[in-house]
Amino acid sequence: MTPELQNAGIDAWLVRFSDGIDPAVQPWINAFCQDCRTAFGGLLVELVPSYTTVLVQYDPWQLDDTGARRVIERVLDQMVPDSSGGGGRLVEIPVWYDPSVGPELELIAARHGWTPQQVAAAHAASEYQVFALGFVPGFAFMGMLSPELAMPRLATPRKKVPRGSIAIAERQTSAYPQQTPGGWNLIGRTPVVLFDANRTPMTTLEPGDRVRFISISRETFIKLGGDASPVEEVAP
Repeated sequence: MTPELQNAGIDAWLVRFSDGIDPAVQPWINAFCQDCRTAFGGLLVELVPSYTTVLVQYDPWQLDDTGARRVIERVLDQMVPDSSGGGGRLVEIPVWYDPSVGPELELIAARHGWTPQQVAAAHAASEYQVFALGFVPGFAFMGMLSPELAMPRLATPRKKVPRGSIAIAERQTSAYPQQTPGGWNLIGRTPVVLFDANRTPMTTLEPGDRVRFISISRETFIKLGGDASPVEEVAP
């Protein structure tokens, strides 16, 4: 693997590891981020990993772009891919899978001749990698979803997707950390607070984490603080 470096302004370099989504790239991105934190030390402002790239932002008052590039190149030359079994922490997220909070559950089931319970079981059977955070604070892009569950985004996004909604789009899955518009297919809801600006860290999930969804009953969902209000907007 030979990552490409692209200048991203006076205080950042973009390191491209791949041109397409590939779970095999994640151990390299994990290792690069860990090593960059050590190599840059206090000169590092922020690292922003995604599916295929990492944006390295540094303090331009203490380090120019040439110096920052040299640091990045040294990290890349000495980097060994993370072999810890997929990266960061394993996080379990409880989910109530039900058509009232996951309207597309039945649509996906009908597409394959399954029951909604089989769709829920298939979604909960896999472990997912958090590739990136984006869209809104705490929204984790996770993959890879099994091909059988892959669904295109909705033709017309909903104006309101309830907080905690578990959703899929193509071969990605995620959980909405707050009520927002959204075009992903909803299949359930979690009571977990995924983003809180008053806590540290603010987000429940971080890039590199591994996630398992745990199916729970409506009663357990409510006991854990979940809002069982049905989704108001039905996708066209």
